[in-house]
Amino acid sequence: MTPTPTLPQTVRRGPQARRRVLGTVIAAVALPAACLLSVLVGSRPLGVEAVVHALFTPTGSPTDTIVAELRVSRTVVALLVGAALGVAGTLIQALTRNPLGDPGILGVNAGAAFSVAIAVGAFGIGTATGYLWFAFVGALAVTVVVYLIGASGRRGVDPLRMTLAGVAVGAVLSGIITAVMLIDPVSFVKLRGWDAGSIVERGPDVYLPVLPFLAVGVALALALAAPLNALALGDDLASTLGARVARTRILTVVAITLLAGGATAMAGPILFVGLMVPYVARWIAGPDQRWTLGLSLVVGPTVLLLSDVLGRVVLAPGEVPVGVVTAFVGAPVLIAVVRRSRMRSL
Repeated sequence: MTPTPTLPQTVRRGPQARRRVLGTVIAAVALPAACLLSVLVGSRPLGVEAVVHALFTPTGSPTDTIVAELRVSRTVVALLVGAALGVAGTLIQALTRNPLGDPGILGVNAGAAFSVAIAVGAFGIGTATGYLWFAFVGALAVTVVVYLIGASGRRGVDPLRMTLAGVAVGAVLSGIITAVMLIDPVSFVKLRGWDAGSIVERGPDVYLPVLPFLAVGVALALALAAPLNALALGDDLASTLGARVARTRILTVVAITLLAGGATAMAGPILFVGLMVPYVARWIAGPDQRWTLGLSLVVGPTVLLLSDVLGRVVLAPGEVPVGVVTAFVGAPVLIAVVRRSRMRSL
């Protein structure tokens, strides 16, 4: 008798179920706490009373400006960028079945950076608002190119070929960007801040235009959770279960582009968030994409907010860009993922 296939969303009762409940509760509490820390803590110390006064009865003082226009804005941007990168990383790892997947693996970061380099070098644009759309279009264009390369074989979309194409295209574009920065010192100065990954001085003029794209990307990702669960069983079995394999992959690439492209356009290339967040979400909830995607929406912003707070205080009164902090935090996680034997189970 042929055994009945078991979907990955089926969760055994016991330790896994308890871990899921406990982890979800902790994640739900950690996010508001991280938001509170982001508003209260900064390179310039402010008392709780001053922060409360700035939030609820502002008078236009310098303290009110710091809280309302700097800390609150970067908290909002961290929420959006963290959620977008977390969900995008989960989608990439599910699509490529690669636990080391990250938005950079499909060339999204390199595409956005290349487009920004063109904007700065050719058009003299030097503000985040000015090159916002260049970064977004660059990320979208490279992701589409990488997907077409990955789908060019006889067997349709090959996750391994798509991964290799993303790495290759990203390496080529990064080399061109480095050449532009070395040839034109002015471009180097303008690109240096954005290329390090920062959420400082990103106001509503930066994040509001990107917000609709992120909302569509998140809605699309959540709608794809069940088909991705079926896809994890293999193309043939997924088709037998009623999943539309090609459509699921195309829509997943669209969602990745909207989320990772929008996040990169706002904050520059921020590495390892898309790697760490799915890893934590899977450890809490198991392989069910409905849970891992939902948890990524909460864990991603928490990781980015805490990294940003750490970057504000570690070299106070100066600050370390959040992209540098996530690189330091993410490297040990990457080593842990590589050492785990269960990474091959994706």
